[in-house]
Amino acid sequence: MQPGDPIEIRHSSQQQSFEAIVEGRLAYADYRIEGQRIYFTHTYVPPELEGRGIAAQIVRYGLEYARQEGLQVVALCSYVAAFIRRYPEYQPLLARD
Repeated sequence: MQPGDPIEIRHSSQQQSFEAIVEGRLAYADYRIEGQRIYFTHTYVPPELEGRGIAAQIVRYGLEYARQEGLQVVALCSYVAAFIRRYPEYQPLLARD
């Protein structure tokens, strides 16, 4: 796999995560939903897979899910918060208090 190559991501509602298996290793973004808000709590990519854009693809998938479901995003995970700052098209999804 080269950086930027698309990966297969699945939504595990039971585990409350968006997941991808890459080279036999699990990468994911965890969340919880409360009412109309989705709280992204943690993103993880195994160290040997870092730098390939895997977390970005998973987070983008999760944010598109939030958009489709009409959920407001709360980025408790620093990676998700930085991703949203970097890609302004996702800023309208942020929950406003």
